[in-house]
Amino acid sequence: MAWILIVFLIFLGGLIAPFGDILGTKIGKARFSILKLRPKKTATIITIITGGFISSISIGLLILVSEEFRQRLFVDIPFLQKTLDESKKALIPLQEEQKQLEGKIIQKEKELNQLKNNIKEFRRGNVVIKRGQTLFIAEINPGFNVKRDFTKIYNEADRFVRKIVIPINKEAKNILLWRPSDITKIQTIAARGGNWILLIKSATNVLKGDNYVFVSPDLLENNFIVKKGDVITSSILGESDLNPKSIDLKIKSLLRETRDQIKSKGSQVNEIKTSGNFVKKIRDFLQENQNIKFKLEVVSLRDSKTVEPIVVEINILKIES
Repeated sequence: MAWILIVFLIFLGGLIAPFGDILGTKIGKARFSILKLRPKKTATIITIITGGFISSISIGLLILVSEEFRQRLFVDIPFLQKTLDESKKALIPLQEEQKQLEGKIIQKEKELNQLKNNIKEFRRGNVVIKRGQTLFIAEINPGFNVKRDFTKIYNEADRFVRKIVIPINKEAKNILLWRPSDITKIQTIAARGGNWILLIKSATNVLKGDNYVFVSPDLLENNFIVKKGDVITSSILGESDLNPKSIDLKIKSLLRETRDQIKSKGSQVNEIKTSGNFVKKIRDFLQENQNIKFKLEVVSLRDSKTVEPIVVEINILKIES
């Protein structure tokens, strides 16, 4: 059937094409004009129309005779277009995810490059100060004299860092370098009053013997992190936890949670200090009290602000049934 249709279309095209050519020639000789065009251009237009007529008849016959052609033209093509549109919509979140992944890759590459630089510095010499290490802490209270007191803080920090980096060179001074914009910002905030903590951190790894140390100062509000008697974290002990190994794991977990808790509140302290032999106290308590539920509480033993030590004890309490 397909071959018969193809032969028929070729035959039909062969018949109509000479007709169009003859028609165009006759119109040209007759000097016939359409829309005030030249006869030659009019003949060309007639020829083009004839060609379009051939194409229209061909498509019409294909639609009329071939079911497969109708299926592809009126069903498959719209379906494919719809599928394409849906695919484009589904591709949008994938493109966004790709952008996020590319951003993460770029960030990881930066971190890798920084790590390579750090390794080079470690191999090159004796690193005495690490990047991001806190070098000096100063408290700024109401009545702080920006010019006088800030100069005093700088001199103390500079003296402290010199003892670490160049202890032999007694004549060296002013090895701390920071951006003037950072100092201006800190002085502006401190001038408003209030309680603040000034942290001076190293901006790079520093080798022993370096002549300069680049630092990044930061100003934090000096707030209360915990107060005496505050229960910072707690945990329930069930019957399955009443053995020495489980109790030790619970205590370690509680202290980790406590550290994370105070960090989330803005504490700059890295370690938590414990008071008393609370492990023995808990074990003795459990020997005297069996077959009931207990609660462990991490309790602050003092008021502690942003950079002050966090001192705690761990108490054990009965839970009433």
